[in-house]
Amino acid sequence: MTSAENRLRSKAARLRSLEHKLYNAPPNGYSVIELAKLCGVNRRTIYRDLDTLSEAGVPIWEHNGKYGLDRSKYLATIRLNLNEAIALFFAARLLSHHSDEHNPHIVSALAQLAAGLPDQTIASHIARLAEIVRQRPPNPHFVAILELLTRAWADRRMVRIRYRAPNRPLTERDIAPYFLEVVRTTPGVYVIGYDRLRNDLRTFKVERIEHAELLDEQFSIPTDFDPYAHLARSWEVMNEAEVTIHLRFSPQAAPRIRENRWHHSQELIDNADGSCDLYLTVAGIREILGWVLSWGTEVAVIEPAELRAEVMNQARRILEKYK
Repeated sequence: MTSAENRLRSKAARLRSLEHKLYNAPPNGYSVIELAKLCGVNRRTIYRDLDTLSEAGVPIWEHNGKYGLDRSKYLATIRLNLNEAIALFFAARLLSHHSDEHNPHIVSALAQLAAGLPDQTIASHIARLAEIVRQRPPNPHFVAILELLTRAWADRRMVRIRYRAPNRPLTERDIAPYFLEVVRTTPGVYVIGYDRLRNDLRTFKVERIEHAELLDEQFSIPTDFDPYAHLARSWEVMNEAEVTIHLRFSPQAAPRIRENRWHHSQELIDNADGSCDLYLTVAGIREILGWVLSWGTEVAVIEPAELRAEVMNQARRILEKYK
């Protein structure tokens, strides 16, 4: 490689590093002196590199001598091989199943992903997924709330929400969004964060937020908060007291149970008659109840007694309804 090629590669790496630092800058941005120190170059180089990035279309903002990126207009560049593209196609399929309404950001993300993939077969399918999502009913209220929460999460700003949980009165709360999560089984987006009203960590379904207002007050996520550890025992998003679930599946259902790993805590025991016993340790019974009921007569709850009683109660109510 020639010295000129080395210089070009070095400059390209420096520009990528600067772009990354600008994207992750604090809300008030970085000064040129701070950027020069972070990048290990002089201030004149930073000024030249800022001009180069701006000319290339990177949405850099400047205010009172501080610089950052407009995240709402920033477009990331990715390079994928064929197998990585397939992995994203699977993710796109799941995304299209999860979205039960027209979310323009999902449509835009899928369309840009399709446009950037060299393999036309995969690209055409992802473009088709974008069109499927585009044809769904729009919900501008949900999109606006999600946009505001996304900005609050990224910028570490408090949010005032009006929230209506099922069969409960409307409440106003100031929350600090620590994490956004989607569930596996049904369409739904949740925000996990500190709730000043309860002075504790709480989980809110975004679809139940009737109004949201971005506040100027900033917050810090506690260093001991790990969203993945927080959700590790959840069946979906609830983080309640742990309980051990013992289910016995019929010989007819057992092969389907063996095909999948339903939860990272599961233990599976095969029985001589072809049935199988599934053991899970999850956070409470509320979220797993619907999944258990979906198996109908192919499953019996052995433990805990609380879940067993609730399934029996549901069975009685179903029988009463169909009498």
